[in-house]
Amino acid sequence: MTGTRLSSRRNMAHLGSRSIMLTVRAIFLSDIHLGTRACQAERLLEFLRHHDSEYLFLVGDIFDFWAMGRRGVYWSTAMNTLVQKILKRARHGTKVILIPGNHDEALREYVESAFGDIRLYREYVHTTADGRRYLVLHGDEFDVVTRYHRWLALLGDHGYAFLVRLNIWLSWARRRLGISGYWSLAGYAKRKVKSAISFIVDFEDAVARNVRERGLDGAICGHIHAATIKSTDGFAYVNCGDWVEQSSALVEHDDGRIELIDGATLARTVLAQRSVDIADDDLWPDPAMSAVDSAAGFLMPQGPREALLRAGLEELDEAIQL
Repeated sequence: MTGTRLSSRRNMAHLGSRSIMLTVRAIFLSDIHLGTRACQAERLLEFLRHHDSEYLFLVGDIFDFWAMGRRGVYWSTAMNTLVQKILKRARHGTKVILIPGNHDEALREYVESAFGDIRLYREYVHTTADGRRYLVLHGDEFDVVTRYHRWLALLGDHGYAFLVRLNIWLSWARRRLGISGYWSLAGYAKRKVKSAISFIVDFEDAVARNVRERGLDGAICGHIHAATIKSTDGFAYVNCGDWVEQSSALVEHDDGRIELIDGATLARTVLAQRSVDIADDDLWPDPAMSAVDSAAGFLMPQGPREALLRAGLEELDEAIQL
C-alpha cells in the first residue's frame, strides 16, 4: 500500500495546493539540535514542504540533550511543528529510521526498538536503488575527542555554541544592512583553523577506512557539521551536514544517485515555487514573501525582489551569490 502511494507521486510537482513537492527515494538529516536556539527548524520545515520520501533517516543529534541539560530547554512553535510533521509522515507510511548521536545518546538505550512508527538503530545498512550498500551512522565513535576526552568535547561544545549564538546576531545585522546570503561564523572558523581542517580530514579517513573494511560501498554520517560527498577508489564518503550552520540534507533519487541539498539549493526551490505562483495570478502576498526570506536568508525591498524573480533564476543566482 505504501509503495503504491509513493510511486504514484514520484517526481511529481504538485501545484494545486501552491506547493512544489518532489518525491525522492530517501532523505537523510542529521544534527538538527532540537531544543536549542541555534536550530534552524523553520528552514528544515521549508525543506520538508518541498521534499517527500519513501525513507527518512534521522542520523543523530536530532535532539540536543547536552545543551538542554546545561542551558535549559528552548522549544519553539516551529520545532513542535517539525516533530509533528515527522510523526505524521511515519504514520502515513514513510519508513522513519532514527540513529541516535552523542548529543541525544540517551536514546541509544532503546536501539532495536520502536517508538510508534519510528525505528531506532545504532547503525543501519541502506541499499540504494542501484544496489550500493551504505552504512548509515552518526559517526561520533570515530571522534577521538568525544570518545576518549568527554570533558574536552564539552568544552569545545561550549565554544561552538558561543559562535553559533553570536552568528544569530550577525545574521540579524546582515539582514538589516541588506547583505544577501547566509554566512556562518562557526563554519568560517572551521574552514580557517588548520587544526579544525585536520580534524575533519582525520574523521573522514577513519570513517571511510572502517566502513570499507566491512565490505560496504559507502558511509553516510553526520556529527562534524561538514556536508560533503566524496568518492575515492569506488568508495563514497557522504556527510549530511547540519541544521545549525549549513541547513543541508542528502536525498537519494530513484536511480540511486545521492545529492546534497544545501541552503542555496533550497532557496532556488522556494523561489521557483513563488515564480509559478506569480505566473498564475501575478500576485505576491506578504506571507509568501516571508517564506522566501526565511529560506533564502536575505531581505530586500519589495520592488527589487520582484524584479529579480522576473529576471529569471539564473540571474537571481548571481544577484544573491548563492
